[in-house]
Amino acid sequence: MPRCRQGSGQVFGTGFAQKGADSVARTVNRSAKTGRFVRTSTVKRSPSTTTTERIGSGTGNRRTVNRSASTGQFVTAATAKRKAGGTIQQKV
Repeated sequence: MPRCRQGSGQVFGTGFAQKGADSVARTVNRSAKTGRFVRTSTVKRSPSTTTTERIGSGTGNRRTVNRSASTGQFVTAATAKRKAGGTIQQKV
């Protein structure tokens, strides 16, 4: 876990309180092309190449699935391979 400013109670760069941050599922935005985390403003500018995911406890994280970044719909492994820049792999 990243270090915190003394007395701030927040993890740098996330905006989530450190206490209990891992005990609840939260949403994050990710680029389908790079897999890196992006800001909400990036999602608004490029909705077809970004996706919003739920992470943390409350998500199973057992099975890997493929999703379209533009629609959020599940796609086959063959489609994900053909359109690698517009799809993401996600554990659910």
